[in-house]
Amino acid sequence: MRVNRISRARRHAALGVSVVALAAGVTTGAGPAAAQPKAAAAAAAECSSAYKIEQKLSSGTTWSMCWRYDGKAGLVLEDISYQPKGEAAPIKVLNSARLGQIHVPYDDGSVEYDDLTGFGFAQGLMNLDPGECPGGTIKKVKVPDSWDPDQPDVSGLCTTTRSRGHAYRMQGDSANKVYQAQGKDLLVYSVNQVGWYEYMTEWRFQDDGTITMNLGATGSLSYYDYDAGDGRGWPIGKGPRAQATSHSHNAFWRLDFALDGSSKNRVEQYDSTVTAAAPGQQAPSTKTTRTPVTKELAGDAKSYRWWRVVSAVGKNKDWHPRSYEIVPGPSTKYPGRSFTKHDVYFTEYNECEQFASNNPGNCGAGAGKSVDKWVNGQTLTHPVVWMNVGFHHIARDEDQQPMPVHWQGFSIAPRDVTAMNPLTPAELAGQNGQWTPGS
Repeated sequence: MRVNRISRARRHAALGVSVVALAAGVTTGAGPAAAQPKAAAAAAAECSSAYKIEQKLSSGTTWSMCWRYDGKAGLVLEDISYQPKGEAAPIKVLNSARLGQIHVPYDDGSVEYDDLTGFGFAQGLMNLDPGECPGGTIKKVKVPDSWDPDQPDVSGLCTTTRSRGHAYRMQGDSANKVYQAQGKDLLVYSVNQVGWYEYMTEWRFQDDGTITMNLGATGSLSYYDYDAGDGRGWPIGKGPRAQATSHSHNAFWRLDFALDGSSKNRVEQYDSTVTAAAPGQQAPSTKTTRTPVTKELAGDAKSYRWWRVVSAVGKNKDWHPRSYEIVPGPSTKYPGRSFTKHDVYFTEYNECEQFASNNPGNCGAGAGKSVDKWVNGQTLTHPVVWMNVGFHHIARDEDQQPMPVHWQGFSIAPRDVTAMNPLTPAELAGQNGQWTPGS
């Protein structure tokens, strides 16, 4: 049981987080009783150098953003821009990006938790050892409603760079030259302890424009939960004793897009159908159709389906609208709650809609406290994306001790943000669209 996983002091503090954090202004305030969806706030002033992250990667790509620390959501990244080589100015991608909830129900039905809004996730920010941030910088974070009011500052935010392997490889027709590049990422991450678990919130900003969001769970299995006598758990230790209780981690992310600096983005859904080969055809045929998503949507991922968020104001040098495609990661979708039954939600921006479940804001009569209740037919003019990625954790012997990190997450990938691969070598820059050898 989670109540055995924190001290009484932490349990008391967790209950008081919402009141104190709201009073301190670190969490979005509640709206009026009859609140209507509100327009986005005016763009914030440029953040100070202490809250600025800017990194030019060796491949020529520059990522820049501001950061702040919220009393419930933890790390929040804002005003995120991407400037690949060859682009005269940064291309804004997101107003903000952060976790939207970590929902943890136990298989035996005894308990469930909303770690961000109900269990002091933000207050559990951990100090990082320099060895955890090789070649990077660890920033000080002032934690709202800190467990220790006398020591609210935590060395808890790492920014560094990592190699990710091949970005591309091409040998060409003449077979006498190999074009290859090793990809580089800006890595931004923090670690938050909730009971026995330590959550690693990781953001990877790739030099090709892709952003990958991961949540890693590590730490320890709770030995208070070695009591799964109902057959739902898994034996940990010698013989059949100490069965660890199985549970789910349903992670939500909240993305507020602002492609080319505008929040007025479009959402499109693409579905492909495959039909048997017709007489005279050598193979089955595939047809892809585009469906504009003009109203709020609770979407389900399936084979041959994908979504993209499209700029309403910007185009690349080929005059194609810039967009970002949502690339889901592996997920075990938890059917036990209405808000976890779908993979992605597109909602119209409303400043009180901040967390996917157990939302503390007052969004008006009948609005509900979870993201599924906010999908009510509004026209999308400023869409907010909520991504749900589930992991069903059935413990194993190898989970002790300590527990290896298990990851869950997804990516957003640029689609037509640049006219060519942003890492294209200069010798191949003329091979855009129809071209002839030597051009």
